Amino acid sequence: MITQEKINRINELARKAKTPEGLTEAEKNEQQMLRREYIDSFKANLRSQLDQIEIVEKDGKITKPGRTKHS
Repeated sequence: MITQEKINRINELARKAKTPEGLTEAEKNEQQMLRREYIDSFKANLRSQLDQIEIVEKDGKITKPGRTKHS
């Protein structure tokens, strides 16, 4: 799970990357790791929300959309 502290750190590293001194190699690695964690968390949350969707057909039948082969 991504915490507010991790989001703050992502933003802090992004700001520092734009400065003349830039990021050290360790900071670049940390930034990549935090960004990947953020993206993975976002995708998991989105998938969870999409899995809750139910479609009510005109005849009253309730269906859940299936996952695509890209899931």
